[in-house]
Amino acid sequence: MKRIQESSKGTIVLVHGAFEHAGRYEWLADKWEEAGFNVICNDLPGQGRTDGLRGHIDSFDEYIEAISGWLNEAKTYRKPVFLFGHSMGGLAVIRMLEETRPDLNGVILSSPGLGFASRPPKWILFFTRMLEKRIPKFQVKLNLHPFMSTRNTRLHDRNREDPLFLKKVSIRWYHEFERAIAQAFQKVSQYPEIPTLVLQAGKDLIIQAQEVQRWFKKLPIQNKKYMEWHGLFHELFNEPERDDVFQFTQSFVNKKIE
Repeated sequence: MKRIQESSKGTIVLVHGAFEHAGRYEWLADKWEEAGFNVICNDLPGQGRTDGLRGHIDSFDEYIEAISGWLNEAKTYRKPVFLFGHSMGGLAVIRMLEETRPDLNGVILSSPGLGFASRPPKWILFFTRMLEKRIPKFQVKLNLHPFMSTRNTRLHDRNREDPLFLKKVSIRWYHEFERAIAQAFQKVSQYPEIPTLVLQAGKDLIIQAQEVQRWFKKLPIQNKKYMEWHGLFHELFNEPERDDVFQFTQSFVNKKIE
């Protein structure tokens, strides 16, 4: 998905979360376009309409490489560039920033995937780590229900019926996610001095808000802001109050341009 304008204020690169795809960000892309921004939003490897086995990656670095490529494209428009990442996309943005330290005007992290609200029992994790070495592409069914992501009931049927929404992921994918979380904390000192806004759902049933807060406190930059939206579920930009969330985010972006 690309929305390019001749006289734009800047370019927003949107990075979607786990299980989903770029097509689910039409509303957010429309809002940024209406506000005068270019928008770039593509599918992450193993998701949406990308090639290869869906629900699988060999390495989390595949996400880092994809986002780096989108940023390079965004810079060709010679406008301020802002990077937005939701959930696992937020984690991928963090890891990309820690590893490549690009030059950006700002970063927005929406309920970033820095800790699971619910993890499998330890004996299952131990078993799947052993299994990963032999059959990394073995896939398991997800236990994720639409009501866990948003209180916006109008979107629940859309999530159930979306043929591109992942129903299974590989055990390699899961453990790469967990390893990326550990690295996000271990390498937080490498996060570049880029203005960063963290938006966290106050009633997140998917990501552990306390872990997001813990990472934010460790973040060694001067220009950072944390905003928790009390009572809102994981997908802040799908919640009934999403217009308020967008206005708050747009204000952050506009101030960085000014």
